[in-house]
Parts: sequence; C-alpha cells; structure tokens
Amino acid sequence: MNNNEQGIVPGFQYFMTSFLKVLADGSTKHIRAIIEDVIRLEELTPEQCAVKLPSQNDTQVANRIAWVRTYLYKAGLIKQVSRGFYHITEGGLEALKQTDRIDIKYLKKLTPYQEWITSFTKGKTEDEAVKELEDTNTPQERLEAAYNTIMRDVAEELLQRVKQSPPAFFERLVVDVLMAMGYGGFDSTNGQVTQYSGDGGIDGIIKEDKLGLDTIYIQAKRWENTVPVSAVRDFAGSLLSKKARKGVFITTSSFPQSAYDFVSSIDPKIILIDGEQLTRMMIEYNVAVSKSKAYEIKRIDNDYFEI
Repeated sequence: MNNNEQGIVPGFQYFMTSFLKVLADGSTKHIRAIIEDVIRLEELTPEQCAVKLPSQNDTQVANRIAWVRTYLYKAGLIKQVSRGFYHITEGGLEALKQTDRIDIKYLKKLTPYQEWITSFTKGKTEDEAVKELEDTNTPQERLEAAYNTIMRDVAEELLQRVKQSPPAFFERLVVDVLMAMGYGGFDSTNGQVTQYSGDGGIDGIIKEDKLGLDTIYIQAKRWENTVPVSAVRDFAGSLLSKKARKGVFITTSSFPQSAYDFVSSIDPKIILIDGEQLTRMMIEYNVAVSKSKAYEIKRIDNDYFEI
C-alpha cells in the first residue's frame, strides 16, 4: 500500500478488503484484534494511527475500521459469533475470490446490503448516490464535520457581534465568561468590572475561587489589528504595581508571537486569550449562546442481549 503518507488515513471503504482478509483463515476474532491485524496488514504508520476524530474520542483508523464491520455485517460478509467476536461467512470468502477491491459499489450488488439501505436511501438523487460511493468518511465523521461547520459559522458570527458591542459590554462579557468557567466560585459578587485609569488598562477583577484566595486581574480590549506587545508589557507593569500574581488579557483580535514569548518569561503569570479562543469558550460555557437542538447518537446495548 502507498497510502501511508504521514498523518493521512485511507478512506473507510479502503479497509473493507483487508478486514475480510484477516478473517479469511476461518478464525473468529474480537474487533480489537481485527483492527490491530488490519493495521499491520496495511502497514499503517504510528502517525496515521494517532490521528484523532474531530471529537477527540477515538482514532480515525479505529473508527473507520469499526464502521467497516457494520457495513460488512449488514452485507452478510461477516457474522457475529458472540459479543465483539466476528467470523467470515461463505459470502465473505466468495467476495474475496470475486474481486480485489470490496467497497460500497460492490456491496450494493448484494441482496442483504440492498435490503438494509432501502429504508434510508429512498428519495436520493443520482448525484447523492454517486457521492456516497466515492465518500471516504464514515457516517460519524460526516456528522462531526457538519457539526464543526455549524460551530465555525456560529463562532464567526459571535465574534463579529462582540466586536460591534460597546467597550463596557465587552468588559462585562469577559467577566461573565470567566465566571461561567468557575472562577469566583459561581458567585456573581466575586467578579466585577473596574474603572481603573492610568494603570495599563485593568478592566476587571475576579476572585480565583469562592474563598477569594487570590485575585485575577483582567484586561479586555476590542482590537481589529494584532495587539502590540507594548500593550501586554503595560498590563504586566500594572500587575507588578499592584503586587498581583495573575492576569488575563483578552482581545477580539490576536497576539504576535513576541507577546507569547514575553509572558512566558515573566512573573506574574499572564494568560493571553485571542478572539478565536474567546468564542470557543463562550460556546463551550454557553455565554451569549443558547441551545438550538440536541441530537443523540444511539448504539446497541450489547449487555441487554446477554443471557
């Protein structure tokens, strides 16, 4: 195989043939062992095996091979012997004899697969059917990609709304975000916007926890251009003048590398949060956003069927 370029994982249909090949000796194997055998057979690199799904809850390789199991099972090419253990069928052995490449195009010729997809493929256009045959992503990956697209659109619109807000609103917003993250112990009196002047622009303070064991100073600035490192130095000077040990500088734009280099070399500790990070935090902690609709992905509860 020549698909072992660093970090590039072949599409899930690619693994259908190798999945059947590792069972072609008539053995019964657990899905985890099958995944390991397929990885060895295809000589996948450590870099490929380390690639994660967007949700970070599984590797792309393991997820794609696991989805191959579903397709081959529905097509009658493998059977489940017991929980997690699979065996090749006569149909699977025949498929390996008939073709060098088993994919969705091949599966569509098989009656069991046709019966399986009939219930959810009605009404598909010819273009949609062709796209399905060529798709390299699993259904889960397609769902996650759609979700990420929606979240990117929300984040972009959210950032634009924040940039258009009055300075006082933005200062209050960043305090709300930190409170939502748990700083201040979820007590609204533990976070406040301040009106300091001539001190490098401290815009708010928040207690680190409900006991107020330490105070975090905040600077919140709406910028269109990259924040100059001089602004970060001024903020650091303000913290030193107050003998403060911790600060957060939040902006709607971005920071230069020199700013990150500067804050990593000084005491007090300063965290830099740019516009992209801010919107991710707002979405994660539900600040200025609301839930539209929730989708639950169901799976079979194998324990229920255990006798």
